[in-house]
Amino acid sequence: DSKDDDSKGSKEDGNKDSKGDDSKDSRDDDSKDSKDDDSKDSKDDDSKDSKGDDSKDDDSSKDNEGEDKKSNGNLEGNLESILKKIYDSAKVSENFKEFINSGLQTTVITQEGSGYFLGKDDIEFEEAIASEPIMSPGAYSLCLVRVKRGADIEKAKIDIKENVDPRKWICVGVDPSNVYVDNIGDVIILIMSDNEGEALHNAFLDLKG
Repeated sequence: DSKDDDSKGSKEDGNKDSKGDDSKDSRDDDSKDSKDDDSKDSKDDDSKDSKGDDSKDDDSSKDNEGEDKKSNGNLEGNLESILKKIYDSAKVSENFKEFINSGLQTTVITQEGSGYFLGKDDIEFEEAIASEPIMSPGAYSLCLVRVKRGADIEKAKIDIKENVDPRKWICVGVDPSNVYVDNIGDVIILIMSDNEGEALHNAFLDLKG
């Protein structure tokens, strides 16, 4: 009987220990799973927050770009498209409209050739074009110049006004009082025309909107 009692007690103790271990293991596993889930949720939340912040930053960047375009006052489009807008909207004579369509050509102004068109060859620009007669003689010129970022645009305008030659054509020329130099943003316009200069100048200024 004593042996049976000892054996029974030993089994019960073993069962208790086993149950205790199982319960402990179960609690440990549950705790680990809970921690893992919490960690995963935390990472997911952080990831969402980070994405949300990135999205906000992107939107803010787009807004700033839009504000910059509006606030810097520069004309949109390349110089050829700006020239077309001027010619399309200028209140010029019918004869000059025909001259625009059939008598003018557009030339790209290089840095080396800028002295002939602008009067000086040291004006820094990103791009420049000249609209002048295909056939000489013809005392007319309209130039558009987009200066480099940070350039002193007022100085560039003075340099052009003081140095451009209104009598650069053979045997013909434009009265110095009919030389127009102006700008909108980073684009300078030079017009030399005895008859249509004012109308072309006004058409350019109207592009400000």
